[in-house]
Amino acid sequence: MIICDNVSFAYEPERPVLQNLSFHVERGETVGLIGANGAGKSTVMKILLGLLPCDGRVLVDGTEVKKATLGNIRRKLGFVLQNADHQMFMPTVFEDMLFGPMNYGATRAEAEARADAALEQLGITALKHRQNHRLSGGEKRMAAIATILAMEPEAVLMDEPSAALDPFNRRLVIQTIRGMTQTKLIASHDLDLILETCSRVILLSGGKKAAEGAAGDILRDRTLLEAHRLELPLCLAGYPNANDP
Repeated sequence: MIICDNVSFAYEPERPVLQNLSFHVERGETVGLIGANGAGKSTVMKILLGLLPCDGRVLVDGTEVKKATLGNIRRKLGFVLQNADHQMFMPTVFEDMLFGPMNYGATRAEAEARADAALEQLGITALKHRQNHRLSGGEKRMAAIATILAMEPEAVLMDEPSAALDPFNRRLVIQTIRGMTQTKLIASHDLDLILETCSRVILLSGGKKAAEGAAGDILRDRTLLEAHRLELPLCLAGYPNANDP
C-alpha cells in the first residue's frame, strides 16, 4: 500500500533529515514508526502526503507521489495530526466531518451518511453536534479520527495519537486503532501503544532505518532501543533483555 524507495530529504542542504530510507507497508497492516526526537518520523508522514519534496520515490497504492497525483493520493490517505486543534477548524464536530468528503465531491447526503457511520463506528455519536472548542482532549482526538474515517481513506497516517491524553482516553484511542480496518502507519514515542496496536515496527535513527521487524521483537530488545535513545515500553520494564541468555 505504501512504498518508500531510497528516500532522502533535508530542510537545509548540509543537515539531512532522511538518508536513503526504504520501507513498505502492506495493505491492511498496522506499522509503527518509532525513534527519538529528530529521527525523522513526522517528516516521513509529510513526504507521504506530498507536503514535502524528496529525492527517491514514494508510492501509495501503486501511484507515485508527485504534484500531478496529489489529489488522488490524498483521497487514499487520511492524516490524524498530533495536535487535534490544528485539524478541527469548523464550529462543530459534524460540520468538520462533512467538510472533507464534500470537498472531494461527495453530496451532502453522502457526506452525512459517512459521518454518521464513522461516529457510530467509534461510539461517539453523542459528540455529533458538540462545539469543537468545548471538547476535552480525548473527545477532540476521537473526533479528529472520526473526521478522517468519514473521508473513507484506504490508509491512515497517525502522528503521536496518544499525545497529552489521560489514561482513560489513551485506552479509548488504542481500542479505536485496533478496531480500524484501514492500513495504518503510526508514528509515536508511546511504545506501549505501538506494542498494543502494531504488528511490525520500523526504527528510525539519524534519518536512517536502524531496525525493522516484528513489534514484539523490536520492542523487547533493550540493547537496541537504548542504543537509539529509547527505552523499553513501560509494560516490559521488568522484561529481560532480548539479547540476554
